[in-house]
Amino acid sequence: MLGCRVELSGALSATLRRRADWAFAAARAGLAPVVVAAGGRRWGDHVEGAVVARYLVGRGLSAASVYPELCSLTTSENALFSAALLRRIGARRALIVTCNWHMPRALACFRSLGVDALPLSVPTPPSTLFATLYRRGHEVVASRIDRSYLQSVRQGQHPFRESSS
Repeated sequence: MLGCRVELSGALSATLRRRADWAFAAARAGLAPVVVAAGGRRWGDHVEGAVVARYLVGRGLSAASVYPELCSLTTSENALFSAALLRRIGARRALIVTCNWHMPRALACFRSLGVDALPLSVPTPPSTLFATLYRRGHEVVASRIDRSYLQSVRQGQHPFRESSS
C-alpha cells in the first residue's frame, strides 16, 4: 500500500485513509497475507508507513502481518524498498493499493523491478477539472523521473544495495 499525506496531528488524510481501508479489506478478505505500509515521508512528527501500520493494527490486523516501509520518499522508492522487503519475506506477488489515477505509474515502478504486481485501485472522489489536469500532468512528469531513477538502480548506479545474505 503506497503512502500519502498524514495530517500534522498524526491522523490519516482522507486519501491515505481510503488507501489504508482498501488494504485492510484486501487483507481481511484473504487477498493479501501481509500488508507493506510504504512511506517514509515525515509529516511533522509522523511518518506515513508507521502511521498506517498503527492504523491497520488498530483496526484488527495482526502486527506480525503489517510491515512498515519507512525509507521511501517517492513512488519509485516505494517500489524499490517495498520490493526488497517483499523478497526478504518470500512474497512472490504484490497487490498494489493506491489511487486509480496513480496506479499506472505505481505498477510500472514495481514491475520494472521484477515484482509481479497486480492493481487494487482505490476510487478517487469527484474532483475539479484543475485537480484532474494537475494530476495528469504530474503523473506524466513523475513517470519520466521514475523511469530514469529506476534505470539507474537496475544498472547499479544507485547507492541502495540489497545484501546478498
